[in-house]
Amino acid sequence: MVHEFDPLTAAAWIAKFPTPVAGAETADTPGVTLPLAGLRFAVKDNIDVAGVPTTAACPAFDRRPTAHAAVVQRLLEAGASLAGKTNLDQFACGLNGTRSPYGEVPNAFDARYVSGGSSSGSAYVVAAGEVDFALGTDTAGSGRVPAGLNNIVGLKPSRGLLSAFGVVPAAQSADCVSIFARTVALAVEVMLAASGHDPRDPYSRDIAMHRKPLPARFNFGVPDTLSFFGDTAAEAAFRDAQAKLVALGGTAVTIPYAPLAEAAALLYESALVAERYAAVREFFDAHADEVIEPVRSILASGKKYVAADVFDAQARLRAIAQQVEPMWRDIDVLLVPTTPTHYTREAMRADPVVLNRNLGAYTNFVNLLDYAALSVPSSLRPDGLPFGITLIGPSGSDLALADLGQRYHHATGLSQGATGQPLPAPRPVPGLATPAPQTLAIAVVGAHLSGMPLNGQLTERGATLLRATTTSAAYRLFALPGTTPPKPGLQRSAEGGTAIALEVWDVPIAQVGSFLALIPPPLGLGSVELADGSWVHGFICEGHALAGAKDVTHHGGWRAYVESRATVLAN
Repeated sequence: MVHEFDPLTAAAWIAKFPTPVAGAETADTPGVTLPLAGLRFAVKDNIDVAGVPTTAACPAFDRRPTAHAAVVQRLLEAGASLAGKTNLDQFACGLNGTRSPYGEVPNAFDARYVSGGSSSGSAYVVAAGEVDFALGTDTAGSGRVPAGLNNIVGLKPSRGLLSAFGVVPAAQSADCVSIFARTVALAVEVMLAASGHDPRDPYSRDIAMHRKPLPARFNFGVPDTLSFFGDTAAEAAFRDAQAKLVALGGTAVTIPYAPLAEAAALLYESALVAERYAAVREFFDAHADEVIEPVRSILASGKKYVAADVFDAQARLRAIAQQVEPMWRDIDVLLVPTTPTHYTREAMRADPVVLNRNLGAYTNFVNLLDYAALSVPSSLRPDGLPFGITLIGPSGSDLALADLGQRYHHATGLSQGATGQPLPAPRPVPGLATPAPQTLAIAVVGAHLSGMPLNGQLTERGATLLRATTTSAAYRLFALPGTTPPKPGLQRSAEGGTAIALEVWDVPIAQVGSFLALIPPPLGLGSVELADGSWVHGFICEGHALAGAKDVTHHGGWRAYVESRATVLAN
């Protein structure tokens, strides 16, 4: 359920342009299409837009850039139009969205709850459908936490892949420009359009991207200790997320979380916090009273360290990186909850430091250890709040993470953000090599569905569930007489058809023959049209067998029909 928006949603914007800044056009170049033509975006207000104040949510800071940030310029050149600048936790210092004099940004699903931060406004305007995508920044999770709390995608690129020139730094050596979108496919398109080495950014670099997707059977790491801070709904949602990854071909591998947690603690509890002070030192020393709490105290804490302390902290971080490197020999990807819980804005105001820290329990280490990360929606909790997961990989694994993240997102059946709109069809990840087919996607509508009597014929062959969906609205379903266990027959129909529930399973090529050998006539392998207009192999029924069969189309699927029969027999 999508909740009504609170009047405070205006706080998502710091500057909403009456007329968007237009992107490039190709009217004079026939046959050329810009990759982001026709799309609207917003940027967090610590990212420069020429002629517009950059406040970083501190009105007194107010720098007046004469040029766009590098990443904004690239997106405009790719054809996108800029709609405005969004609110944030002041100086990108926070993970909750309440630390701004421009107002608290509410959650897009329930305005009583936090939006997450620091890229609060960017996440909200994407979730609400006000723009197609938005830029945030991510140092400690600011590009992931608000994505997970608002049912959208948060892509945190490999560090240095997107230029940070023209971005007010938070901790410059760890900063990343991040991307919010309602689908993984669009987030990747934006990343590719915006990426490129920029010598004006001291931390920009050319990154050798991994061009192979994860294997069909992959290992995903799960921390050995996880705290959800008493939130049983989030804990259950994460268990469900692990099951979803297993259905996609994953095997869970327990990894020690203690060294990752130690790395995360260094960001605020060591001399590394001095980099946050250094980012705005000149302004802060002259205008500390213009900075709100608890941001002021966090920045001020960086003043107490000396250079030797910083070198000690950097050495400790490098030692941790060496310690955790062997982890990647056993896993292909690391899975964590994007946030372990969700707080109301009232609770956050009452305990702003501890609760903020809890939101970042599984985010802070990522940039410090030079990892790529992708937050994707996972489920809606029983209380209606979104729950997201984050997939993490080594630097350069962005495309492989996107491929898995897109498969996962589309398998959830969730809608886009808070718009209620269904997800569009998935798209191939650009730049990712397409391996030789090792599996065949097969749609099942009856006794092979999850939990049904013949599902074991799929699972024992290593088949994995790709997604639950429906046929196009052109099919009829019949209960075939005399079959054990009971089976349906699916028939495409020119009239009287409807969408029939089904599941699409990925079957290893080597196992397809033995699986098909188990399918008795009058069923056979054909092609089935899905709701998104795509076609997939699936079981259809020979027409002669339907003459005496019961039409159960009105149930919308075999599972619903079987459950209706069980209810009749029980009564």
